[in-house]
Amino acid sequence: MSTLAIILIATAAGSLLSLLLAAVVALSARPSWVPVLVSYAIGALLGASLLEVLPEAIKMGGDVDTVAMALLGGILLFFLLEKLVLWRHCHDEICEAHSSHGHDHGRSGLMITVGDTFHNFVDGLIIAGAFLVDFRLGAVTTLAIIAHEIPQEIGDFLILLHSGYSRTQALLLNLLTGLATMVGALLGYYALSMLEGWTPALLGLAAASMLYVALSDLIPGLHKRAEIASTLQQLALIGLGIGSVALAGYAIGHGH
Repeated sequence: MSTLAIILIATAAGSLLSLLLAAVVALSARPSWVPVLVSYAIGALLGASLLEVLPEAIKMGGDVDTVAMALLGGILLFFLLEKLVLWRHCHDEICEAHSSHGHDHGRSGLMITVGDTFHNFVDGLIIAGAFLVDFRLGAVTTLAIIAHEIPQEIGDFLILLHSGYSRTQALLLNLLTGLATMVGALLGYYALSMLEGWTPALLGLAAASMLYVALSDLIPGLHKRAEIASTLQQLALIGLGIGSVALAGYAIGHGH
């Protein structure tokens, strides 16, 4: 079997496995649980961006200034994207997008989908690069990516449901973003040396989307429940989200 075939099978299997495992957890949750579990999603996003994605961007040869500029540019980009979605929903003096009840008209879902596409594209590049060096390294890298994707994918599902998407739409959107892994793998196989310099900046953009959604779109919603019991529950679930990402990273680090 050719190296390219192995890379494509590994990326397809990795994307589907992480997506299916996350879907089982996220889609089995009752609709009434979704607002509560958004706290977990916040933790998973914060953990993935600050404990995994940004450190990986710097380790891959990106100097701190470049990664920081990509992160800053990404935050401004997602701010503009959100504005475009808000403008689309605003009519005269009645603005649906600012309605205090119901979901957020897909804003968080759109942002996380764009960011996840960048992230999956980079995952494809990383898998291709690892297999081109050594088969065993490629296999270990694929397993590592599946492990760190699961908590993030659960968070993504919850955010899409929270944004008003149906379960079927959430599944289809996550499948579509998963295709970016295949695109990254193909480009990685044919043009890895040309794209390598862009990888830290792409990871910076992926981290920006996670941070922006967590801090701008999701955390403000938690303040609607200000009582102490709710706050402690939210903190515990945020901690659980961060902890699940940290645990996956720890297990991967000790598995090498």
